[in-house]
Amino acid sequence: MKQKTIGNETRVNRWGYFFVLPFVIVYFAFQFYPTLYTLALAFTDSKGFTGLSGNYNFVGGKNFLRLVTDKYFWGAVENTFVMWGWNFAPQLGVALILSIWLSDSRLKLKGRGFFRAVIYMPNLLTTASVALLFRSLFGYPVGPVNQFLQSLGIYAVITRDDGTVVREAFQFFRSVATSRGIVAFIQWWMWYGHTVIMLMAGITSINESLFESALVDGANSRQTTWYITLPLLRPMMLFILVTSMIGGMQMLDIPFLLTDMRGAPDFKIRTTIVYMYNLAFQGVNDYAYAAAICIGVFVIIFALALIIFFGMQDRSELKRARAAKLAGRIAK
Repeated sequence: MKQKTIGNETRVNRWGYFFVLPFVIVYFAFQFYPTLYTLALAFTDSKGFTGLSGNYNFVGGKNFLRLVTDKYFWGAVENTFVMWGWNFAPQLGVALILSIWLSDSRLKLKGRGFFRAVIYMPNLLTTASVALLFRSLFGYPVGPVNQFLQSLGIYAVITRDDGTVVREAFQFFRSVATSRGIVAFIQWWMWYGHTVIMLMAGITSINESLFESALVDGANSRQTTWYITLPLLRPMMLFILVTSMIGGMQMLDIPFLLTDMRGAPDFKIRTTIVYMYNLAFQGVNDYAYAAAICIGVFVIIFALALIIFFGMQDRSELKRARAAKLAGRIAK
C-alpha cells in the first residue's frame, strides 16, 4: 500500500512537470535566450542579427565606454525622466484623491463600480490606437483641437524671416513643450486608473477599526486621511513609484508613434528605448551598441529602484527591527 501511494505521488509529480513545461519553454525562448544574447552582444561589434555564433569581434567594454560619454544617450535619459515626471506627479495626486473618495464609506457614493470601470477603461486601450487618436486630435492644420481654438479666435502668431507677422494653426508636434506635454498627458490618462485601483486595494486592506476609532474621537475626513490613510499607504505608494519608474524608463510606443519615429522635435521626445530602437533597427543596425544601451538602462533602473526603496523605508520600523534583533542576540 505504501509503495502504491509513492507511485501515485510520482505520477502526479510527472504531470506537474508536464504542465509546467510550456511555460519553461516560452520563458527560455523569449526571456532567457534574448537576455543572454543581449548581454553577449554588448561586448561585440555586431551589426545586425547574427546569433550567438555569428561573425563578429569581441571588443570588451568598448560599447560601455562609448555609452558613458554618449551625449545623445544621456539626453534621451533626461527626456525620459522629464516626461515620466510630468506624468507621474499628477497621476499619483489625482489617483490618491479618487481612491480616497471612492473608498470613503461616509460619502455613501452610488455607482462606485461604474466609476471604477470608467476610470480604469483607458488602461485597456492599445497604445497604438491611443497614439493615432491623439495625433489626429492635435493634427495640423485641421485637427479637432485646432478647429476648436480657431473657433475661439486663438491662433499661433508666427514671425517670418522678412518680418511679417501671420496667424496660423498651432503645430503642436513642432514644439518641445507641447509634444512633451501631450506624451505625458497620454501616459497619465492611460495609467491613472490602474493607480487608482492599486491605491483602493491598499485603502481597503487598512483595518476598519482604525477609521471607526478616529470617527469616535471626532476626527474629520482630512485628519483621517493625513494621520491614518496616507501613512498606511506608504508601502503601496512605494511600490507604485518603483513600478511606474521602471515603466517610464521603458517608454517607447507613445513617443515613437506620435513623432517621426525618431523623437522629434529636436530629439527632445526621444526616450532611451526609442534611441536604442533607432540604432538597432534603423540606419546602421548597430545591434552591439543598442545591446549596451539595454544593459545601461537596466543598471540605471536597478540603481534608482534601490535608492527609492531604501530612501523611502519607514525608519521607525527599521529601528524596531534592529532593536528586536539585538534583543534576540542578547537573550542568547
